[in-house]
Amino acid sequence: MAQPVDALWTRVICKQPGRYIGWPTIARSKTGELLAVFSGDRAEHICPWGKTHLVRSSDDGETWTPTEIIRDSPLDDRDAGIIETARGTLLVSWFTAASFESNADYRDYAAALTTETRDRFIGNWVLRSADGGRSWGQPIRVNASAPHGPVQLRDGRILYLGVGVINGERAIVAEESADDGRSWNVIGTVSHPPETAHRGLGEPHLVETASGKLIGLFRVGGEDLSERFLYQADSDDGGRTWTPARVTPMLGFPPHLTRLQDDCLLVVFGRRLAPFGQRMCLSSDDGATWDGAGERIVQAAPNNDLGYPAAVQLSDGSIITVYYQVDEVGEKTCLMGTRWRL
Repeated sequence: MAQPVDALWTRVICKQPGRYIGWPTIARSKTGELLAVFSGDRAEHICPWGKTHLVRSSDDGETWTPTEIIRDSPLDDRDAGIIETARGTLLVSWFTAASFESNADYRDYAAALTTETRDRFIGNWVLRSADGGRSWGQPIRVNASAPHGPVQLRDGRILYLGVGVINGERAIVAEESADDGRSWNVIGTVSHPPETAHRGLGEPHLVETASGKLIGLFRVGGEDLSERFLYQADSDDGGRTWTPARVTPMLGFPPHLTRLQDDCLLVVFGRRLAPFGQRMCLSSDDGATWDGAGERIVQAAPNNDLGYPAAVQLSDGSIITVYYQVDEVGEKTCLMGTRWRL
């Protein structure tokens, strides 16, 4: 049975009483500021009210600012990702959906939405800020969508591995920007292995290893949670071609990848089978193998409404992981964080 990590603290970062929070991502700026984004002010898991929120910490997660709303469309804004680029630009990603229209509670709201509103807002997006988030540019439509957004590679390109559309068909796409997130171009795709053809891959995240290889991990669908192991595909040419996706020993979803100071790879993910909680696993060989026997529990949870953890390493080597789950039984979900050591 997996053991807990060496935790320094676990705390609530943001709670909105009576409201639902989900799907966070965290980044650390060059100045050491922590930035966490999430979808907040929601009524429930699927509703029209989702907004992209940002909170900050200048003391390694000890305290956090009140929330800033950086995106609020008439539809549901979900799955916020964030990075700081080499030029100091903040790049936030998300997707906007109208899946709430199938819920009877929101039928009247959905019926009042115009075709123009749907066409304008539904889709996958990124938003840029060149001044640390004090102001934001106009949303930029992209092909890809993934909960934790794109990453920047050592050659300066920003690469987004996500679910997109090619020739009218759903696909896992690798989409790049060579101009600091202003414009985007699909350069590759990842094929679905035969055993997942009826379930599909989704919600990927990627990391560049010390050798320059790219590792992508993927959530897989299906009704049986005991079969939903993470899948992996690799690229040796900067994201243009990828190996066929293969199963890993890590049970849960979705992944967030980080290369640590010692060049080991860290993945964090949610486990929605009892015992519920946030999990971590390491690879010390550029993703060739994962230490399934060394998997640890970052934080236990009271139920299966949880997950989407994301992690950053601090200057002292400790790690902060943010995620969403219920703090107290009977409440709706909130944004939480755990600081821990390897």
